[in-house]
Amino acid sequence: MHCEKCETRKMCTLDKKGEVFILTLTGPGEHRLNPTLLDAIQSALNTVRAAATSSSVALITTAHGKFFSNGYDLDWAGSDKARGELMTSKLRSVVADFISLPLPTIAAVTGHASAAGFILARCHDYVLMRKDRGFVYMSEMDIALVIPAWFHALIKNKVGSAAARRDLMLRADKMTAAVAVEKGIVDSAVNGAEETVEAAVRLGEELVRRKWKGHVYAQIRVDLMSEVLEEIRNHDSTRSRL
Repeated sequence: MHCEKCETRKMCTLDKKGEVFILTLTGPGEHRLNPTLLDAIQSALNTVRAAATSSSVALITTAHGKFFSNGYDLDWAGSDKARGELMTSKLRSVVADFISLPLPTIAAVTGHASAAGFILARCHDYVLMRKDRGFVYMSEMDIALVIPAWFHALIKNKVGSAAARRDLMLRADKMTAAVAVEKGIVDSAVNGAEETVEAAVRLGEELVRRKWKGHVYAQIRVDLMSEVLEEIRNHDSTRSRL
């Protein structure tokens, strides 16, 4: 099974292994988050959401190459505020869609996940990360960008330790999988890219076997992440900044 929009734009594919969907950001590039890629991801999420109405499924998001995602496509946005707002609003929409999906979600991070790319990974229910290559990195301190409030809300929701959040956002530490697991930023570290995806598939299969009701799963997650959704809504109702 494939997502036509993803394939047409050569930016992602959506495949299905049993009852587990695998959304892959394709190609060797940095998978920078621009409107084209974000639209393709959202189209894939719509396909998965529709499938979840008739069966118990799970979703894995992963990527080819050195990067899971290196964040916003700042080169595409340049100094154009309208482009920047379009790009950031589309990520907010994609993350809100992930939060409301009626199924478990797993990020299989097989390369670097930086800034908005880390936010894309961490909005999943589980994050498995390749141990032998790659890091998570909130680069905003190093590139002089203010982190938006909804990023803070999501990271606070997902990362329990104040010290870990400090190191991630105020020190801009580049954290390997082993360090990120120790700090509670990701859930587990796995040797090798292929092995990381395989571990994610096993987890997805395990979760699917629970046969939870999708609408119940979605509502509990929405309630758990209500502060994140509120910050997204607040951001959408005010003038946004890159």
